[in-house]
Amino acid sequence: MAVIRYEFGDYLNTGTAESPVWSLMGKGFNSLDENSQAQTDTKAYISDKEASTIVKGYQTQFPYNMDLIPEEAALMAVYKVGRNKLTGAASMFDYVRVDLYETPVEAGVYPARKFNVSVVPDSSSGAGAEAVVTTGNLNANGDFVEGTFNITTRTFTEVEAA
Repeated sequence: MAVIRYEFGDYLNTGTAESPVWSLMGKGFNSLDENSQAQTDTKAYISDKEASTIVKGYQTQFPYNMDLIPEEAALMAVYKVGRNKLTGAASMFDYVRVDLYETPVEAGVYPARKFNVSVVPDSSSGAGAEAVVTTGNLNANGDFVEGTFNITTRTFTEVEAA
């Protein structure tokens, strides 16, 4: 059976690293995709007819499209990066993508990945009597952290490497 979009949970830390507040990225977000953007290296050696390609890394990007709804904390945090022309650390957030389609590890606890992302705003637009729509990307910085997310307590727990 196909996975439906609502079977991913998306949360942005609108608090601090020391005291995270995981705000749901739901209402107002029209789309929040994931593009792996695999970086490849292709070579044809002297004994080969065909080239071989290997994946050497990723530049993961999460394109977003959202309606501007002031009551939504995650949405407004993303919007304010572009509105206030924030740069550097002020434009970076922790972001968790939860695999709600997976079997829970325990009640309300699902596999998840935590990314550090830079908000890269693109545009805000809207015609008369229409919602203002903001677009851009959340660009991943470095490697993601594997873990679990408790959707009741909104707590991310890193899974220790084996």
